[in-house]
Amino acid sequence: MFNAFTSIDDSVQARTPTDTAVKRLDGIGHVLSGLDISAIQTQADVNRTLWTLDAASKCVRAVLAEFRTQPATEQLVRKSRNLIDLIERARDQVGSFEASDPVLS
Repeated sequence: MFNAFTSIDDSVQARTPTDTAVKRLDGIGHVLSGLDISAIQTQADVNRTLWTLDAASKCVRAVLAEFRTQPATEQLVRKSRNLIDLIERARDQVGSFEASDPVLS
């Protein structure tokens, strides 16, 4: 789901505050690209995944709050919305996975 973030070039230097914000959002996405929802087997896996998604969502919002005084570029808005949407879809998948598996309920 977050695979688009696995090929991020970390060598690119941020030139503007918006570049810095975009780079931070890319980093959040990169961390989330390591989540494998299909590998969830226990309630502890569910809890850990939901905690990770919640933390990532808070991080995205913190980046947006930190750079709220900067002119919002389309790239920053698009990346943050994309990440938040992906996080919500992942949360829905984890929730439905939990509800459909009696072992996890």
